[in-house]
Amino acid sequence: MSSITVFVKHAGKRHELELDLSQSAEVFKYQLYSLTQVEPERQKILIKGGQLKDDTDLSTLDIKPGHNFMMMGTPAGKSVQPPKEKMKFLEDMSEADLAKAAGAIPSGLQNLGNTCYMNSTLQTLRAVPELQEELRKYQEAPSGASGSGLGGSSSLLAGIGSIGGDLTSALRDLYKQMGETTGGFPPMMFLGALRSAFPQFAQRGKDGHYAQQDAEECYSQIISQLKQKLKISTGGEGSSTSISFIDKYLSGQMISTLKCDEETPDEPPVESTEAFVSLKCHISVSTNHLRDGLLSGLSEKIEKHSPSLDRDSVYTKTSLITRLPRYLTCHFVRFYWKREINKKAKIMRKVSFPFEFDATEFCTDELRQKLIPVRDRLRDLRKDAQDRERTRKRLKRSAANPDDVAGGNAGAGGFGAAQDQKAAQAEEKEKSEAEARLKEAEDNLPDWEQELKDKLDPGLAQDEGCNPSGLYELTGVITHQGASADSGHYCSYVKKEGDDDLWWFFNDDKVSEVPKDRIETLAGGGESHSALILLYRAVPLTPPLSEIKK
Repeated sequence: MSSITVFVKHAGKRHELELDLSQSAEVFKYQLYSLTQVEPERQKILIKGGQLKDDTDLSTLDIKPGHNFMMMGTPAGKSVQPPKEKMKFLEDMSEADLAKAAGAIPSGLQNLGNTCYMNSTLQTLRAVPELQEELRKYQEAPSGASGSGLGGSSSLLAGIGSIGGDLTSALRDLYKQMGETTGGFPPMMFLGALRSAFPQFAQRGKDGHYAQQDAEECYSQIISQLKQKLKISTGGEGSSTSISFIDKYLSGQMISTLKCDEETPDEPPVESTEAFVSLKCHISVSTNHLRDGLLSGLSEKIEKHSPSLDRDSVYTKTSLITRLPRYLTCHFVRFYWKREINKKAKIMRKVSFPFEFDATEFCTDELRQKLIPVRDRLRDLRKDAQDRERTRKRLKRSAANPDDVAGGNAGAGGFGAAQDQKAAQAEEKEKSEAEARLKEAEDNLPDWEQELKDKLDPGLAQDEGCNPSGLYELTGVITHQGASADSGHYCSYVKKEGDDDLWWFFNDDKVSEVPKDRIETLAGGGESHSALILLYRAVPLTPPLSEIKK
């Protein structure tokens, strides 16, 4: 049997299935029947050159893994709707069309000489759809500098070191160009703008080549530039009132208390408020989980001069969060300066992190009281939805591959055959009961908006860029491989939209799908890839697509 994975698009949905090339097209149609409920005789499967016939020999069609079929047809009793768009064959689609097609492999970024730190950062930030939307609207303030646009093809031939320009415009144009190809794109213009804005990234090593840089520094500098340049209007059309995109979606607020560890009656604790764009996960010999490192980062020891003691003393700075952003960045502080070797070294310790992260523990009591009612109800709704989705998948697998226990021993006779028949009957009964429970649940799907409305704090509801529940889901990871920040290799992983079990792996211009359990191997513990930056996204207060009533 020579089976390959193919995809079939039907009625706006994309189905994945294993196609046995040694079987006839009729068998293929029965597989689709189990997925779409469209009877084989009503199916119209389009291939280049015509329509797939029942007696077609699939092995003669030169079908490759990942091939996309288009199927038309409706179950008996349903009217046929004309296609909204003219069908295009993959072979006839342009590179830009392929890049925009459902399920297309996203563009990678070519390594232009120790630029993996930048490539991994750019791929992770690209996972923020709100950023993409605002960048499309961005217009560079007139400055009289740099004449030609950053996206011109002729500019790609220029020397990297001589390219400058506005970093935000360069990011806008880069993401636009990446969206028009599935191949590896050379980010020359953006690299020039980055080195122009931050000369540290233009440093060269003793060999004359550009030196490796720290991805966290690159991430922070790009964020700082966007904070200054990318503004969102907060009023109506024509309003001059605006807020930074970063402040709205990626920046949180915390309150800190600084207190001397010694008895200083004349020196009361000092409170201050500050913004943050990332939480630091400090790593020590007792750090095993992200939570441990974050708690350590929110309670620091600082040595400074004490006015009341008239000498240096140790102070404790404790911080609690007063606003959680929609996108939360967590930075593993793995690099430190090692004097013995006179360069940055890496802490190899294994530190695990969750796919779903609850940040309420790190908030003030006031904010926690607002978050917890939403968090608890949202968790219940998500669990129920996940249970229903698991039941749907189980029943779909059962329909596609019926397990006829009794039939497997037909004719064997005796006690064994009777037992097999009872087992099959019990399985069928269990399946029927599961179908009945699922149908009842789907007929009475909860209204998420109504369920959460009374629990949502009015102030948080008005803050569009905050996280009103405190729950986050992991959406991006930047990793480092090697023993120091001055060497090694950076990559990134980004969760595949609409699929909880698959992630995109970006290794410069090489892009591939990896299973979710691959992410669990990035906790560190050696020189292999270990997480350096985690990007979490607020769990949405809306149901998954499978829960939306048609």
